[in-house]
Formats: sequence, C-alpha cells, structure tokens
Amino acid sequence: MKAGGNAARDAGWPGDLLGPVSSLPEFSRLWVAFSGGLDSSLLLHVAAACHPDVTALHINHQLQPNHEQTEQFCRDACARLGVALVVERVEVAGSGAGGLEDAARGARYRVFRRWVDDNDLLLMAHHGDDQIETVLFRLLRGTGVNGLAGMPHTRPLGRGRLYRPWLDISRERLEQVAMAAGLNWVEDPSNAGHAFDRNYLRHAVLPGLKVRWPGLLKRVAHSARACEESEQLNQRLAELQWQACSDAGRLKLEAFRLLTGPEQRNLVRWWIHHQGWQVPALSDWSQALTDMVGAGEDREPEIRGEGFSLRRYREYLYLVPNIDVPEPSVWLAPGPPMKWGRWHLQLMAGPSPVTAKTPSPPIRVSTRQGGERVRFTSGEHSRALKTWLQEQGVPPWERALLPLVYRQEQGINELIAIGDLWCSEQYSGGGHAGGWRLIVERDCD
Repeated sequence: MKAGGNAARDAGWPGDLLGPVSSLPEFSRLWVAFSGGLDSSLLLHVAAACHPDVTALHINHQLQPNHEQTEQFCRDACARLGVALVVERVEVAGSGAGGLEDAARGARYRVFRRWVDDNDLLLMAHHGDDQIETVLFRLLRGTGVNGLAGMPHTRPLGRGRLYRPWLDISRERLEQVAMAAGLNWVEDPSNAGHAFDRNYLRHAVLPGLKVRWPGLLKRVAHSARACEESEQLNQRLAELQWQACSDAGRLKLEAFRLLTGPEQRNLVRWWIHHQGWQVPALSDWSQALTDMVGAGEDREPEIRGEGFSLRRYREYLYLVPNIDVPEPSVWLAPGPPMKWGRWHLQLMAGPSPVTAKTPSPPIRVSTRQGGERVRFTSGEHSRALKTWLQEQGVPPWERALLPLVYRQEQGINELIAIGDLWCSEQYSGGGHAGGWRLIVERDCD
C-alpha cells in the first residue's frame, strides 16, 4: 500500500485527467472497475469528483496472498469517498490455453457483463503505457490489424458499454498526480515479476524503448489508430459482401468463390466475430478455406472453433454452434411446452372439446436411431427418413438433432412429426386426432 494523506473527493484534479472523465457519453449508471491499484484508485477519485452517483466494482480473483487485504482496502476507500461498492469473488479454474492471465481476464469480464445493465457505462483505468503493451503483445502473437489497433476507447459490454477515458495519458503522468494528491493504493505482488508476458514487456522491454524513442506513446497510438481505421474498412467491406453472398444466415459458395482470398478470409472472420465467437487461430487460414471451398460434394469439411464449427454442405457454408444431443427418448405430456435441446414441443387441446373418452395419446420424442421410415399420407408407401431429409436439404448435423415424434400405443409406433419440417395432418391443421394438437418449434422461432 502506498502511503500518503487522504485525497478529498472534491480535490482540484488537473484538467488533462478531469476532462475525459467529466465529458462521458450518456449513461444510466456509472461503474468504475476498481482493483485497488494506482490507476483505478485515481480514476475512482476523479470519477467521484465529476459525477454524483458512482458505483465501484471490485473483482477479487483470489490469486494473490494479499487478496483479502486488497479487498478490505477497496471497501475502506469507497467508504471514505461515499461511493457504493460491489465486490465479487471469482474462481480462476486452471490457466487454459491462454494462460493464467487470459483465464483471470475471462472471469473478470464475465462479472462485468453480469452487472453492467442497459445503457450503463463501465470506466476502466487503462492508460497509454497499457496500450503500448497491448500492441506489442499482440504483435508478438502474430495478430492482424484488428489486434494491432490496440484497445478501443469504447466498445459494447453486455447490455452497456466499456469506456477508457485515459488511454492517451501516460502511466508516469497518473503516478505524478496520485503522488501529489497523497493518494493511497495497493501494489499487486505479481506485477513486480517477469513471469507474465505483459510484465516482461513492462519491465524489461518498454523502459529501453522509451529511452530510445521518447515519443513512443504517440508513435504507437498513431499506428494503432491507423490499424483501427483499416479494420473499420475491413468490417464495412465484409458487411457489404455479406449482403451479396448470404442466404438465410448461410454463405452461398457460388458468390463466395468470386471473392479474392483476402476478401474470403475477411468475410469469414467478420461472420464468426459477428456471431459472438472467437476467430480460431489457424496457422494457415488461406489453405483451410481453399480446402473447404474445393471439397467434393460428398465431403463434409469443417473448421472447428471454440463453441462452434464452420461447415460446408452442398453449396453453402454454415456456422454451427456446438449443441449437446438431447436425451434419446422422452415422453411428451399435455401442458406447457417442453424444452428438448433447442426445440420446444407442446401437446395441447385442439378446438374440439377433449373429454374423458378422448384421453391424450402416448407421445414419445426421440432422436434418430437409423432405419426410420415415414408415411406422409394414409394409403401411400412408407419412405426412408434418411432419403427424405437429404431431399429436403437438411445438413447432416441438423438431422442428428431433429426431434422425431411418435404415437406409441397398442403395438403402434407411428412417426407423426419430424422437427418443424412435417407434422401428420391428424395433429395439425384441422385434423387434431382425438382433439389433440402438436406444436414443434425451434428456439429461434
């Protein structure tokens, strides 16, 4: 903890720090991400001086030996300022593929998204030195222009927005102001070592770069802005090409093939990001897309990402979320809709009154087991379900998730519905066998 006197809530903070915090976009509620460190402590004081109702949000990752003392420091600091405080303790389970830093960041942002409500604004104390670290870190990871644009001043966060008012101010300036104000803060013990990549850049790389190039912060900020503008153009191009190449949420290969390789990769990355997923870090995106587009119609190529996969079926590309296959067999009783995978099924009374003489039929819902046959109208021969689904153009991964609905009684095992693709006239339209109606809908409906 840094020693010093108590900084008053209404202290005369310098204009270069006060200005960006006082002129914020409109918001319903103002949050400050408060770790207890120098940067966020100073931001909380300045925000409290500018705005009457501020709420601090402290996330305790429980990773450092002094985490309880840090949490108590945050409670005391907010009490002195008269600022409301929300404290969340999180479990950072394992380091995952991105290391402990990424795991902690993921846990932190999940909390942010849970608390930040409609039109809320969350302030974060990232500064110019953080921006340099981010750009260098992403450069060393081999990122594209999107990553080299660095951290944006503002972006959507859950139902609200994240805002970084001090991204153009150096860490040295923040420390100068904090020391002059006699501000207290807590040092994170992990920041002193070189174990984490960002700490290594901060302590071993950036000091020498700043000596060699005194205007480093402005130089990197200029390059980051240029990359941001380039990325905005990429995004706009992808939006226009999506309008020309898409059909019902899919990409038409006929139109997609007319794009250049860079345009194809840009469009697919935009599509993945637009759906809320992380773009997979492939060693050769160009080859992966070439293989997918050029695969024969009898092939089922895919590119797997975290929580989804990019797949091809016939002349279309699909983004397919990972969905667990529902229970293989369940009974459907009359009443409220039953959720089954990403479907909702309901057995309800039809227009004609249901009496004790017309009890609800025994209805079973199942996944495909293989060899199913269906008779669409009475008197006609049954057909192989597999062949009919192929004729309807249903992709293979969709077939495995379709709810097949059977009427099963007295030795009868009759297929009466196939997802939302077909329903027997006895349970739809005006038929309503025995007064009962069957409704099958997707979640997206």
